[in-house]
Amino acid sequence: MNGTDAVRAFIGCFTSAGGRGIVQAAVDPRTGALTAAGTVETVHNPSYLAVGHRERGPVLYCVSETAQGAVAGFDVSGPVPRPLGEPVPTGAADPTHLTVCQDHLVTADYGSGSVTVLPLAADGTPLAPSGVLRHEGSGPDAERQSAPHAHQVVRDPSGGWVLSVDLGTDSVRVCSLDPGTGQLTLHSVMGLPPGTGPRHLVLHPRGGHAYVLGELRPTVTVCRWDPATGVLRPIAECPLFPDGAGVPVQPSAPVVSRDGRHLWAAVRGTDTIVVLSLDEAGEVARVVTSVPCGGRWPRDLALHPSGAHLYAANERSGDVTWFDVDATGVPRRAGSLAVPAASSVVFV
Repeated sequence: MNGTDAVRAFIGCFTSAGGRGIVQAAVDPRTGALTAAGTVETVHNPSYLAVGHRERGPVLYCVSETAQGAVAGFDVSGPVPRPLGEPVPTGAADPTHLTVCQDHLVTADYGSGSVTVLPLAADGTPLAPSGVLRHEGSGPDAERQSAPHAHQVVRDPSGGWVLSVDLGTDSVRVCSLDPGTGQLTLHSVMGLPPGTGPRHLVLHPRGGHAYVLGELRPTVTVCRWDPATGVLRPIAECPLFPDGAGVPVQPSAPVVSRDGRHLWAAVRGTDTIVVLSLDEAGEVARVVTSVPCGGRWPRDLALHPSGAHLYAANERSGDVTWFDVDATGVPRRAGSLAVPAASSVVFV
């Protein structure tokens, strides 16, 4: 996908908090502005979305973030999303994130502290789970880290690895996926300082570094990533608030600019987007400034494929706010779309 291909956005929402499910929006190719163009209301709490590609065109996937846990797929090659069967139970509680890897759908199950793999049929339809990898361990925060809490799964661009970020155990697990059996095998584990509570990570565009965002301690951990060996190693830590935030904060989502020069981190509590600069090697992160997120409780950030627009899904104010971004890395607010209980944004 290039910058001119993205003509639609899909926005996940919490139906339990008043959202209408998955909101489809047209994207202005020049300004990045969003215009609502319909909803899909067949899934409860489709809080996180991902896009896969089949021969017939793009497929949209969502989690159903509920105690029972499920995923659903939609053919979005046409103007109206078409459900690919009924939602498929994951057999795990509270899936918060998913990704497509080697013709499989992989979910991070926060409530169960596990990662689930579901094969995909030829048309992209999710099938019954083929494997579950359960995390083990805990952390020092008795309220948030009494057990494993897998929060995110990321497919390495090489296609060989799945990285799972676990808030409850202060770790990132690197797993290999066998496409024949649909089973995950634990390969290596990167530990973080106790109490970090890692939530999400993002890879540098050149692929050799990753940036892990702590939810319980507001930090960005810079890591070296070696796809040849499947090893992730921390090399530096950058506090988002060197002088203290002044209020309780929960960082949520990191995004790296297409040129690899800037990293943006959404922070709930201060309701800001923190702007960090990255050096040429991608190994040094430095806080430059912060800007208001345009609403309250920014749960997700998404970069338009062109790299020219950044979108914040502001859950508690019920909107998606977009920003223009340029070589300075400082987002400039450009508009917003009312979306109750917005939680994630993807582009097709």
